[in-house]
Amino acid sequence: MLEISNYEVFGFEHAIRGMRNPMNSWDKSDSSWTHVESAHTGEEVRSQFIVGEADKDLMMRLARSGSDHAKFRRMIVVYLDILAPLYWWKEFDTYKVGTVANSCSTMHKIHAKEFTLEDFSCEHLGYYDQNLEIDGEVNPYFDMACETVESSQKWPKDILEDIVDSLNWNRGMFLQTKDKKYWWQLIQLLPSSYNQKRTVMLNYEVLHNIYHARKNHKLDEWHVFCDWIERLPHSDVITCEDPKEFTPTVILKESDI
Repeated sequence: MLEISNYEVFGFEHAIRGMRNPMNSWDKSDSSWTHVESAHTGEEVRSQFIVGEADKDLMMRLARSGSDHAKFRRMIVVYLDILAPLYWWKEFDTYKVGTVANSCSTMHKIHAKEFTLEDFSCEHLGYYDQNLEIDGEVNPYFDMACETVESSQKWPKDILEDIVDSLNWNRGMFLQTKDKKYWWQLIQLLPSSYNQKRTVMLNYEVLHNIYHARKNHKLDEWHVFCDWIERLPHSDVITCEDPKEFTPTVILKESDI
């Protein structure tokens, strides 16, 4: 499970101006600010930046020439909130250059609320009755799994429910006694499927690296993240794929894109 919210994109104006510095070609820039007015009052609601066709063409040529030529991507900044399991954050933390993140703290706030199954990414936990065959042959490990379950009466999701119950019991004891030994049970028992929220700052160059490294990853969360990247303004400078046709996507100064 992965959810993205509160994201905004900044810096297209500055990135384009800097992109044209090497050849002193500012006079060829065709991007501009415009104003959006309220249909009811006629007053300005917000300023918007529209990327021109000539600027977009140069952006795409530089983007396809490699990261050393596409330095403008580093100047397009994205802020967003991400809610994702710890096992996904462990992989995301590979991308340390050009990123900043503030997370909800498990150290300070792990005991702040009661645990529920909704706090965990457990959509794939369940039962094995649909895995009887592999390529038309009986799964040799199925009988072993059934024997284990019959002896313990526990399937994976049942086990997670037991862990949640244990977390809540130790949470209650910690709140009541303030004894740190119960707090340690929360910290060391917490599964990697626990969902943590972080507010992240990164840029289009980081997103380019992520997209091309993770778009075919086995984790569903990376597919959700890469699908989101594809919906960003002028995402083709990230993916380096041909757009079906040029559209001067409006970049909002204060966006809810």
